[in-house]
Amino acid sequence: MSTSRKSDAGAAAPQRRRLLRDDRYRQLIDVAWQLVRQEGTDALTLGRLAESAGVTKPVVYDHFATRNGLLAALYREFDDRQTALIDVALEASEKTLAGRAMVIAESYVNCVVAQGRELPGVISALASSPELQLVKSECEAAFMEKCRAVLAPFAEQGQVGFAGLRAMLGAAEALSFSATANEISAEEAKDELSRTIVDMVSRPKVGR
Repeated sequence: MSTSRKSDAGAAAPQRRRLLRDDRYRQLIDVAWQLVRQEGTDALTLGRLAESAGVTKPVVYDHFATRNGLLAALYREFDDRQTALIDVALEASEKTLAGRAMVIAESYVNCVVAQGRELPGVISALASSPELQLVKSECEAAFMEKCRAVLAPFAEQGQVGFAGLRAMLGAAEALSFSATANEISAEEAKDELSRTIVDMVSRPKVGR
C-alpha cells in the first residue's frame, strides 16, 4: 500500500518542462515585455525576470548577461518585428509615392501601438548608456536606409536627403507615441505621417 502511495505521489509531482534554448529565449522576451507593461521599465531586472518566468537566475543570465543586454534584446526584437511588417506591406503596396508613404506610416504606427505603452519606457532606458544608445542608432539607421531605397525613385534626382529622413523618423516616433497615449487616434497619426513623408520626398533635396 505504501509503495503504491509513493508511486502515486511521484506521478502527481509537477514536472518542470525543459525548453529548447530558442524557445526559452522567446519565453523570457515575452515575460520581460509583460513585466515592463505591468510594472514599468525600472522594475525590469534579471532577478525579477527569473522570478516571473519561473526559472533560476543562471538561466536568465545565460541569455542576457546584463540588464542592458536585456533592454537591447527587447528593442531589437521590436525592431525585427517592425521590419518584417514593413517588408510584407511594401511587397503588396502600390508602386506610387502615396502608396509607399502610407505603407511606411501604417506599418510604423501599427507596430508601436500594438506594442503598447511599454515601448516608450524601453526607448527611454536606451538613452541611459552609450552602449544602449548605439543599439537604437543602428536600428534607426537601418530603417532610414530602407525608407531611402523605397522612396528614392520618387524624389528629385532619385535622392532623399538624410535631414529629411531624420525628420521623418522623429515625426514617426512622436506621432506613434501620441497615438499610444491616446492623445490622437492611430488613424490621425498614420495620415499625418504619410503626408509628412510625401512632403519630404516631393520637396527639393537639401543637404546630403
